[in-house]
Amino acid sequence: MNEIIELDSIKAYNELYGLPTLHPLVTIVDLTKARQMANHVRMNYGVYALFIKHGVSCKLRYGRQDYDYQKGTVVSFAPGQLVQVDIEDEEMSQDVSGLLFHPDLIYGTSLADKMSKYSFFSYEQCEALHLSEQELQMLTQCLRNMQMETEHPV
Repeated sequence: MNEIIELDSIKAYNELYGLPTLHPLVTIVDLTKARQMANHVRMNYGVYALFIKHGVSCKLRYGRQDYDYQKGTVVSFAPGQLVQVDIEDEEMSQDVSGLLFHPDLIYGTSLADKMSKYSFFSYEQCEALHLSEQELQMLTQCLRNMQMETEHPV
């Protein structure tokens, strides 16, 4: 498990999982559609990522602690974070969806100036955000809407 995968671009992430890259700076992922899986690896994120776990046997480790990452939870990462992924059932596909975007997407915007203030991305704690069923449905719908936008040519 000494391998560290550098996820410094949207393309690098999508290639790792065998997913298409529709936009160079943002992607909406559905890991049930992944053609390959990454397991027992450490990933150094160079992009922002927000994942929804719909139900998978997977452990995420940040530093020396496991995330409290259960069904119906959200976990996020910011550039510079090193995360370890261990899927308990090698045969199971990951029922995870999410949004990943490169910092260049928001470069020069007011959001870029504020990102360091969002503790959710800096993860001062190792606990995922637990969503109600209604919140989960709303966030899933937002991801679907963003997916439709990425399917238009750049």
